[in-house]
Amino acid sequence: MLMGEARDAARAWVAGHVSRERWFAGAYFTGSTVGLPDSAEVPLGSDTDVMVVTTDPEPPAKPGKFLHRGALVEISLVPLAALEDPEAVLSDYHLAGPFRADTLIADPTGRLTRLRATVAERFAAPAWVRRRYRHALGRATEGLTRSAALPADPAPPDPDTVIGWLFPTGITTHALLVAGLRNPTVRLRYLRVRELLAEHGLSDAYPPLLDALGCAELDAGSAESHLAALADAFDAACAVARTPFLFRSDISRASRPIAVDASRALIRAGRQREVLFWLVATYARCQLILAADAAPGERERHTPGFAALLADLGVPTTAALAARSRHTLRTLPSLTETCESLLASRAPAAPA
Repeated sequence: MLMGEARDAARAWVAGHVSRERWFAGAYFTGSTVGLPDSAEVPLGSDTDVMVVTTDPEPPAKPGKFLHRGALVEISLVPLAALEDPEAVLSDYHLAGPFRADTLIADPTGRLTRLRATVAERFAAPAWVRRRYRHALGRATEGLTRSAALPADPAPPDPDTVIGWLFPTGITTHALLVAGLRNPTVRLRYLRVRELLAEHGLSDAYPPLLDALGCAELDAGSAESHLAALADAFDAACAVARTPFLFRSDISRASRPIAVDASRALIRAGRQREVLFWLVATYARCQLILAADAAPGERERHTPGFAALLADLGVPTTAALAARSRHTLRTLPSLTETCESLLASRAPAAPA
């Protein structure tokens, strides 16, 4: 499918499903495909991300991923209040990026158009880039500090604890991507930051990111073995899922090409270390679904595979995970220096 066709499908869903709701205040594209032309093929493992703006101050759970007119679409909700102050948007590393380009799908009040004009003009100004990468670093520091304070428990960490360590660890890549004026993508964050650092002669800054995750020495055979175990757990979780987790649509048959097929393709292309972040995230989420909805025997069948993955990453226990978090926190000053190097090389002078 071409990107133009996928975007048309997303626009049609917005028009047909939410545009007439009393709370609807607009919609725009976001995510890793924003920069691709309509004539490009939708990359394997990519969906078309859409943010729907709502006047509700606390939006309901997002619809998530689903197929519409043959396109895999992901719908998320953002309150209009979060977008009313252009400077707050410019300071937020997640919110600012889509408004640097013409991503608008619908703008019934004209507010998004005005916001985009301001953000696009000031997006690359060094002061705003610095605010955004510091926002990312702050998020990483907050989460890693919580993980670092975990008890010295020799028991394996539960899936929620793993997720609480994994995502702050992965935000370190977002700080660099933001400093380099790149999209802070989710699934492919390690691949994209590897490319960014190589482009700027900063490849020495990449191994510490892999060390923080624990996959610097991971070989392709081990990665594919872990992926096979994940695929089994993924299919089992899809078959029993009933509990409405926030990430539920990421563990679905429609999302399997992202979680499994695209990861396998990257492993076979020699990028096994770059798939580990999303592999761990997906495996932990499968474990949560199985714990909530599977029969005890089926739940226990998938525990050893998850434990083996954590062991390969060097975090087989809660104590080890806390120690890894403390180590990563000590690397943040060096990471800040790399962000400043990227900012100096990429951020042009622009209105502040």
